Amino acid sequence: MLTAKDIMTKDVISVTPATSVEELASLLVKNQISGVPVLDDAGVLYGMVTENDLISQNKRLHIPTVVSFLDAAIYLESSKKFEQAVRRLTATKVGDICTRKVITLTEDASLVDIATIMAEKKVHLLPVLRNNKVVGIVGKRDMVKAVVMQAE
Repeated sequence: MLTAKDIMTKDVISVTPATSVEELASLLVKNQISGVPVLDDAGVLYGMVTENDLISQNKRLHIPTVVSFLDAAIYLESSKKFEQAVRRLTATKVGDICTRKVITLTEDASLVDIATIMAEKKVHLLPVLRNNKVVGIVGKRDMVKAVVMQAE
């Protein structure tokens, strides 16, 4: 049975939190990839950043409804969410737009497990870790290649 180790892309392109959003966009286009892991200075996984993060940066900003009462502003929605949205829209660095809660795999993850994670969590790029270091990445394209490998 094939595992993540058998199908993962081993030459992983990565960025740091300090990488500019423009550099990221150029890297994704140049390498024809949909996302990359974000690694800190020690090479430890900091987050994931994808095309969706770049697209989200350009969406309309939803202004929360505010009620004024006795010279105080009362947000009817989370002001924290609004602050996060403003930060994402004005971000210039990858660290400001990347997803910090990253779902990862181990090298022995089965194709069934990987497919289940991708389908249920709606995540299409999964870093593969060994001793907390990224050693590969499994994407949708890798899963399609696995189908071909199993048919041969």
